[in-house]
Amino acid sequence: MALNIVLVETEIPQNAGNIARTAAVTGCRLHMVRPLGFEVSDKYLKRAGLDYWNLVEIFYYDSIEEVMDKYYDGHNFWFFSTKAKNIHSEVKYKDGDFLVFGKETKGLPEDLLKKHYGECVRLPMREETRSLNLSNSVCVGVYEALRQLDYIGLKTEGEIPKR
Repeated sequence: MALNIVLVETEIPQNAGNIARTAAVTGCRLHMVRPLGFEVSDKYLKRAGLDYWNLVEIFYYDSIEEVMDKYYDGHNFWFFSTKAKNIHSEVKYKDGDFLVFGKETKGLPEDLLKKHYGECVRLPMREETRSLNLSNSVCVGVYEALRQLDYIGLKTEGEIPKR
């Protein structure tokens, strides 16, 4: 199993590339919901993902409903939003969970948030700020879930090479 990152109508190729790199280094699957604000062949997308594209399992969908119809039974979905009341670090993540993020300019659709409000989580931030960058939000969410799962499947130690 692995965590799943879901990007709903992401608009900025550099964010998607950074998120793909996060998926590659953590072993997460990446689910991208159209429409996207760029072409998948976009040079900025490729550059931000560096040479990790071969390590990312990517799936494409035409709607968030398509993703949920396929996976909702038996999997937890966590909807990241500034409108949520639950803090992302207070919920209990499980291997195979889906972490869902909206587009940079509007976030996730409000009707989706209302329908799943108990599964909505937020990253704490100052009141006078609007939101954290999408790729940073994904990284924070993914690493909190991985921390709770004891970083399963990830190398947790490094060493300084001897000269």
